[in-house]
Amino acid sequence: MGKLTNEDLVKKISEKYSDQVTLLGEPFGLLTFETGRDQITDLLTWLKNDTSTQFIYLTDITAIHYPELPKPIGVIYHLHSLVNNVRVRIKVFLEDADVHIPTASNIWNGANWMERETYDLFGVIFDGHPDLRRILNVDDMTAFPMRKEFPLEDPNRVDKKDYFFGR
Repeated sequence: MGKLTNEDLVKKISEKYSDQVTLLGEPFGLLTFETGRDQITDLLTWLKNDTSTQFIYLTDITAIHYPELPKPIGVIYHLHSLVNNVRVRIKVFLEDADVHIPTASNIWNGANWMERETYDLFGVIFDGHPDLRRILNVDDMTAFPMRKEFPLEDPNRVDKKDYFFGR
């Protein structure tokens, strides 16, 4: 059997998921797709278990925060097919008021810690996760440090005034 190319993968995904998965691009040869919260579990399961794709290695789960977008929180999955030596990125964007997404820990055991880290830093709630709690920050912390919700500089700092620098 020949190796799976990016073109083959785009064709397979578009045949199976037609209007549910959108190709965003191919930066640096890494296929990037976008899908919805309702399709993510089925798409990830199919990519892992299909004999022609075999994306058995979950490289990473993380998130991004774009506060200017209508759906500001994006959950990002990086998968690798070791057999075909093909990588893929899948993005799911969520509204700020509803940051729930199904867990991938029932597909890959390694997703457990990645989802906990994403919850801890971005506040994404993975429904069905066996132990979703903070792992890096203190338990009673109310903010999520990787969200762009706070000013970059403290406006009360006096050591950054212009007159200290001769301006």
